[in-house]
Amino acid sequence: MRTPAAPIRPNRLSRLNGWLAALTIGTAIALIGGLALAMPEVALDASLKGLAVWWEVLFPALFPFFVLSELLLGFGIVHLTGRLLDPLMRPLFRIPGAGGFVVAMGFASGYPVGARLTSRLMESKLLNRGEGERLVAMTTSSDPIFLIGAVCIGFFGRADIVPVLIAAHYGGAMLLGMLLRWTGRGEQMTGADSSGSPAAGRRRPGGRIREAFAAMYEARQADGRTFATMLQDSLKSSLQLMIVVGGLVVFFSATLELLIHSGLLGGLRHLFTLALHAAGASPHLSDALVSGTFEVTLGSRGAAEAGAGAAAASGALPPLIDRVAAAAFVLSWGGLSVHAQVAGLMSRTSWRYGPFLRARLLHAGMAVLLVYLLWPLLYSAS
Repeated sequence: MRTPAAPIRPNRLSRLNGWLAALTIGTAIALIGGLALAMPEVALDASLKGLAVWWEVLFPALFPFFVLSELLLGFGIVHLTGRLLDPLMRPLFRIPGAGGFVVAMGFASGYPVGARLTSRLMESKLLNRGEGERLVAMTTSSDPIFLIGAVCIGFFGRADIVPVLIAAHYGGAMLLGMLLRWTGRGEQMTGADSSGSPAAGRRRPGGRIREAFAAMYEARQADGRTFATMLQDSLKSSLQLMIVVGGLVVFFSATLELLIHSGLLGGLRHLFTLALHAAGASPHLSDALVSGTFEVTLGSRGAAEAGAGAAAASGALPPLIDRVAAAAFVLSWGGLSVHAQVAGLMSRTSWRYGPFLRARLLHAGMAVLLVYLLWPLLYSAS
């Protein structure tokens, strides 16, 4: 009688997964390098376009927020807002009140500022792994200036779609945070006794405000740096982060163009076409979704211009609601370029990419659903 095969041990399984991941990444890098050697002009033009986007759009938009966030952390503002927002953040999202500061900054300044602040809070032991994963999943979003100015006004040329796109994108992020609160139910929350103790319920009026300012003062004393030193450190670390962000934008811009010109994305385009056909949407949106898989700006522009070439012949564009839904999907998915930026910023923590990937897909799906649900309430048939 044959004895059953011994199960694969966890360490052997993790080693096998590591080898597979290394082989996949190595093959992808070799492929991209080969394409760059075969099509150097395409790689150069795409890199220059990515560099222009970084210098003209991302650097002026993100650098001030990076510096400001570092200064606010040094002055203890996070600790102050953490005490004040704790009663709101814990019931809704199972995240300490310090996460409220990240939510506000992340929504105001866009990706990847939320990841940067989350990593700083995790390094400071203000968030555990589960709380950090939930927070960075919820705060990886577009900034309002890009969503309204670039996408709605610039790409679509329509200010009337601003309400539905804002509601779908940011409403989807808030719903995502509420859904993710049910994950990691067995974990011990960071600082759980700050608001859940019986004494907290008997706090005198104004006690929380006094505690918040006391926490800010203690954090400022613990930091100990002068303002000049803090400003220099903030500028230095923010410049380093912007160089990383710029490198990733240039890399993914070149990668996308190389893959498009090589025809290797035909299979992905076919999959999107089949999915759109099954959903009853226009197949002309497939190119926008392919571009949006890698980069947000290109995908959003593609959604606005979807079917423009075919419209010249047939006289009909895909319905506006479908194009707005595609833009909402791309903005909420974030693109692999943003995923790489988030992974780089979170690399020094215990953060995991798997839950983040699932959250991005969930956010994108909810944003599309919200567009179709809200459209009849806000607009007539278009």
